[in-house]
Amino acid sequence: MMKRREFITLLGGATAGWPLAAHAQRAESIRRIGVLMGIPETDLSSPAFVAALRRGLQQRGWTEGQNIQIDYRWWTTGNPDELRAAAKELVDRHPDVLVAHTLNPGKALKNETRTIPIVFCVISDPYGGGLIENIAHPGGNITGFTNLELTMGTKWAEMLIEIAPQIRRIAVLCDPETTPTAAPFAPPIEAAAQRFAASAFLAPVHAPSEIEPVVMELKRETGGGLITPPDLFAWIHRKLIAELAARYRIPAVYPYRAFVDAGGLMSYGTDPPEQFGLTAIYVDRILRGTSPSVLPVQGPTRFRLVINLKAAEGLGLNVPPTLLARADEVIE
Repeated sequence: MMKRREFITLLGGATAGWPLAAHAQRAESIRRIGVLMGIPETDLSSPAFVAALRRGLQQRGWTEGQNIQIDYRWWTTGNPDELRAAAKELVDRHPDVLVAHTLNPGKALKNETRTIPIVFCVISDPYGGGLIENIAHPGGNITGFTNLELTMGTKWAEMLIEIAPQIRRIAVLCDPETTPTAAPFAPPIEAAAQRFAASAFLAPVHAPSEIEPVVMELKRETGGGLITPPDLFAWIHRKLIAELAARYRIPAVYPYRAFVDAGGLMSYGTDPPEQFGLTAIYVDRILRGTSPSVLPVQGPTRFRLVINLKAAEGLGLNVPPTLLARADEVIE
């Protein structure tokens, strides 16, 4: 017969192991997600992106600290070496799935791994950018959500001339090196402008100091206008671009509402934080066993037109009632 002291000793040893076993079980059940962002953590939009991804994952049963861990890395300096190092650091942590925000982070992650699933978002042309081989059947370890197609260039030109009929020359401002998919928006913009006896030209910029000369050139000519396609450089410097357009009284159309929040005249496009919510759908499916190779790349389904009446007044523009009627939001 087991003595009472021996039983208590045995029981104590068993219960001492329970917390360790429970902790080990919880650790094994936590899935890891790595997120590589194409903007600095200090960008005003960063909290909204993070919140949208977390919210989308929570809606599907994934909560940080309980069953998932999310590691973020941010492209702070715009230096390609920094981006490559951040991608390698995330991959070396062996996450279950990776999330890439914008094209260059997607390419950096793809260069580091061909096995860990990657879900991208806020990318206009993943095929032209070299991320995927096919939209419907991306193959490999990468899929995701596209942003804006080239046909949007036509709509931006039409809206710009509708709100400012005097426009005769449009600058398409972007950094082709930072965002190679931005410059291809210029030809559709040019084709649309020609229908209204106007023209368009690509205005490549690589540093903030190069923005003002472009805007000044538009001011020196009669009927200058500005369009910024989806471009990482323009996004980061959106406040400066909007301020210069207002200072030199240049009508401009932007792809995102964030430019209007920075004082811009008008935006028409998708909602980037919303794309992070959509990204959570594919992250969830991959964590539950679906291969990214069978998940088709999906395009945007909702576009928003936002008009800033205060900015229009500052430019001396009367917004046509037909344009106001189509607006999803009017800022007064």
